Amino acid sequence: MSVNMNNRSSAKSVRIGNHEPVLFYDEAIDTDSDSISGEEEVGSGSDSEQRIRVRPAQEIWETSTVWNALMLLDDANIILELINNQQLDQLTLYKSGKKTGILIASWLGQAAALKVLIAQGATVHVADCGGRTPLHLAACSGNYECIRILLDAGAPVIAWDSGHKATPIHCTASRGYLACTKLLIRRGADVNAGITNKSPLHYAVQSLAADCVKELLEAGAIPNTPQVYTEAPLHVAAALGSTEIIKLLIKHGAAVTVQCGLEKTTALHLVAEDDNVESARLLLDAGAHIMAVNKKLQTPLHLATLSQSTETLQLLLSRGANPNVTDINGRTPLHGAIAKASRCECIRFLLNAGANVNASDAFGYTPLHLAALNEYSQFVMMLINHGGDVTARTNGGISVLTFITRRTPDVIPKYITKFGSAIKLTDHELGDVDCELKLDFRVLVPSPNKGETELLLNFIEVGHREVLNHPLCETFLHLKWKRIRKFFFFSLFYHTLFVTLYTGYILGVFLKNCPSKRMAGESNCKIPMYITVVGFILIWFNFLFMAKEIFQIAHNWSGYVKNWENWLQWLIIISVFLCVFPNKHTDIRLNVHTWQHHVAAVGIFLTWVELMMIVGRFPIFGLYVQMFTTVSINFSKFLLTYSCLLIAFALSFGVLFPNYKSLQMIEWSALKTVIMMSGELEFEDMFYDPDYKLLYPITTHIMFFAFVLLVTLILSNLLVGLAVNDIQGLFQSAGLDRLVRQAQLVAHLESMLFSRLFKCAPKRLLKWFYNQALLLRSQHHCALYVRPNDPREERIPKYLIKNIYQLVVEQKEKLKIRSRISNRKRCHRHLYDMQFPPPVSRLNSNLSGLSSTEQLQLELLRKEFQEWGKVFLDKIEQLSKPTNTEER
Repeated sequence: MSVNMNNRSSAKSVRIGNHEPVLFYDEAIDTDSDSISGEEEVGSGSDSEQRIRVRPAQEIWETSTVWNALMLLDDANIILELINNQQLDQLTLYKSGKKTGILIASWLGQAAALKVLIAQGATVHVADCGGRTPLHLAACSGNYECIRILLDAGAPVIAWDSGHKATPIHCTASRGYLACTKLLIRRGADVNAGITNKSPLHYAVQSLAADCVKELLEAGAIPNTPQVYTEAPLHVAAALGSTEIIKLLIKHGAAVTVQCGLEKTTALHLVAEDDNVESARLLLDAGAHIMAVNKKLQTPLHLATLSQSTETLQLLLSRGANPNVTDINGRTPLHGAIAKASRCECIRFLLNAGANVNASDAFGYTPLHLAALNEYSQFVMMLINHGGDVTARTNGGISVLTFITRRTPDVIPKYITKFGSAIKLTDHELGDVDCELKLDFRVLVPSPNKGETELLLNFIEVGHREVLNHPLCETFLHLKWKRIRKFFFFSLFYHTLFVTLYTGYILGVFLKNCPSKRMAGESNCKIPMYITVVGFILIWFNFLFMAKEIFQIAHNWSGYVKNWENWLQWLIIISVFLCVFPNKHTDIRLNVHTWQHHVAAVGIFLTWVELMMIVGRFPIFGLYVQMFTTVSINFSKFLLTYSCLLIAFALSFGVLFPNYKSLQMIEWSALKTVIMMSGELEFEDMFYDPDYKLLYPITTHIMFFAFVLLVTLILSNLLVGLAVNDIQGLFQSAGLDRLVRQAQLVAHLESMLFSRLFKCAPKRLLKWFYNQALLLRSQHHCALYVRPNDPREERIPKYLIKNIYQLVVEQKEKLKIRSRISNRKRCHRHLYDMQFPPPVSRLNSNLSGLSSTEQLQLELLRKEFQEWGKVFLDKIEQLSKPTNTEER
């Protein structure tokens, strides 16, 4: 059962006879809901309103319902008029006057009418159509005298209405009538009547009648309910925020750990949600479970953060609440504090209590995701400064840095300044030979479990490649490449050996052209024994090659299929299986088919292309391979764009040169047109061949001239210009592109080492791999100490040392400028506020004889001098601004 005070509408007062005004409500108070929390889910995405703190006048029955039931009695209107007019002696003249009169008089609180009716023999053992006795009605009206008269007349003090909803003491408790409640208790009323549903104590708590609650408890009312998950008076008091009643209930033994409703809410959940810190302290002192969970596995700390209850949150944390406990959706209190952020104190308290900044919920969202998604820049930086991982990803693969870039881009420059702060001067001055700089790389590795280049890869992904040019990032990549390049050398060695074996097999088998000489009885068609051995080794290498590709698919199939180089490798693997056939039959004529020559030609070509791509992974060769791939891709787009023009000329030449062999078939005429585009026009052979006469002169000459002009000259030169432009662009961004390639290669290798598929590998093997690949293996390896002025410093290139040194110098100069500006502003503020002291005593004595006019002139001169001083200081300030700008 619940207390829902949001449904109360406006009330209107009606006076019936001499009775006090009765409140009629347009809508009833909902007292039959299933839970205190109501329908709205705690912790949902929508904002929930706090309960309205009002004193509810709890009515067991609606006033209009009772009144309508009384008006259905016989002669009700006539008897009501008689009672109002005090014509009490005429009530017994009507047949139903006694029954109707005693019920209406009890409801209206007419003690005089009751005395007359009882004296004339009216019985108190009557009821209306709802089973309400006169004592029920008198208790609802709260008239002490009427209740006493009825009890003296023998009215049953323990009488239920027909709906078994209330006894008279329920009625007095629900209205908060203390004197009436005491009277009923003295006359034997059962204070625990209806305890399985709603007891008088329950109604008294709902009415916030603390005095009635105290009286009932002292009379023996039980503060707990016998049924599990039912709403106890303590839950109602907690929901209404009555600290006084909560204290009374606890004092008389109320259980503070019981749960109620379908939501399984405890009293501590309710007071935590409403920031009732005093009530929360009472409950905790009484033994309430601070880690109690409701149906959604939310603790009171969850609800306190969702409602931004700062004081209650602080109390719960001080009493030992776990800030990292998760609810049914995996969300911690910090998730709720961010989602409902209106006070940064809640977030600060949780962080100081040790809340996990990088805890992810069931959907993969961390508090940083929520802060960035809701555009809370201040909270984003607060979480980052407390160790927040900007590389964390949701289940959908969206990183925190992606949300920051889209929603809070102002955080990016602030975050990058952390890189500069990681480079510090540790020993001696900058100009000293023994000057030492410290480069702390921990800021680049927010989460070591994901790899050391995950952050840099994220910056590339969101479009901030320029971050890699920072001296700290570039130094880190340089050292990282030196650390893992051994793995790439091994890969190069493996592929070189593979290509060598494949090439040797192709030379030993497919260059003899034995299938075409099968009928000629050639004897030189035997496969040498060493070629057979090469074939077996090649098959074994191919299986290793295929196992590597299968591992990559299992590791990350979505990223694998997007890389065209992986498809190239599968074509190589398939071509090897189709072309290599080592067996005991050494006769090529019996084993090699014509189609295998086609496959072998394509396969060996792709194998050498793949070797070129592997060589391009090394920084020294990467730019040239990138130039080749970029120009090739752009040429393909270029050719596709102008393919219609080339097809047009191919068809035209096919019509005009029917006797020219290379133009007789449409597919070969298109190829011939592309070849002619390179400059191989064969003008003499096409126009002056003695064996074939030109059939369509003039038109043929015009079309050929158009081809030379549009394709050979314009299109070819356009293609060359496009290639030159691409190459120039690549040279301009060569340094940044190199860093991007390095970061991607290192990240790819680290993702393989940290793959979940390696979890079953021996720990010693994994440890060896990690020691060989990771740069930040321990706290000792987290920083690099560089002596920029030492000529023997060779761990990093000289240009990097120069950039690092220059960055430290700039930071130091900015700090000086900032300090200088701050001091200057402080000095100017002091001068502006400074008051000139009064003249010295001797001067005062000399000026004491001046007339009032002369003293006034002297005062004017003093004020003018003050104004001149202020103008002079303003001029100095203006002159210093250009200097400050230049210094910056």
